[in-house]
Amino acid sequence: MKPLANIFSQADLERIKAAVKTAEGKTSGEIVPFVVEQSDAYEDAEWRGASLGAIVVFCLLTVVRQYTGIWIPLDVPAIGLATLAAGAICFLAVRYVPWLKVRLAGKHLVAHRVSQRAAEAFISEEVFRTRDRTGILLFVSLLEHRVLVVGDSGINAKVEQSDWHDVVQRIIRGINEGKITDGLVDAIGKCSTLLSARGVRRRRDDRDELPDSLRISDR
Repeated sequence: MKPLANIFSQADLERIKAAVKTAEGKTSGEIVPFVVEQSDAYEDAEWRGASLGAIVVFCLLTVVRQYTGIWIPLDVPAIGLATLAAGAICFLAVRYVPWLKVRLAGKHLVAHRVSQRAAEAFISEEVFRTRDRTGILLFVSLLEHRVLVVGDSGINAKVEQSDWHDVVQRIIRGINEGKITDGLVDAIGKCSTLLSARGVRRRRDDRDELPDSLRISDR
């Protein structure tokens, strides 16, 4: 996976910023797009992969040596070393192969870490600091291909969580197609349409309360 610095060009950042500005011109919602490379390092997955690889190799070599006629030039210490080597290789494989890391981390842990990281972003970006509590965090975690829309209380009073499904899918489609900027711009526009339909309309004295720029973080 490319570093975030290489994913978004200056033109991409300007497109996203312009999309937020346009969307907020039609609603009192304050949209905050936030992208992270991954929500967690998932060290548990790395050790799980190491343990699994070591156990499989140890059992395989032991069974072959003890219960088959296949000759392998390994004594007990050599089997031990081979087991350790297998564990180390699997540890590194999980660390550097994204889909393997996510798979071994497990759905529940991934969902928990992404939700936790989104909550941290909501606080750190002060999405709650709007007059009518109409902040909206569009949180994207690239490693996990997960997107969460976190609305403040003024938004949640009018928009159900299930209503954000189409917004989420537009971003995920962009990630899968290698066009994340297109996905974000499309989703931001959909946010504006949805908020207007749910009565989160712009008032005459509304002002831009939160920055329109994309926030990015490696963690």
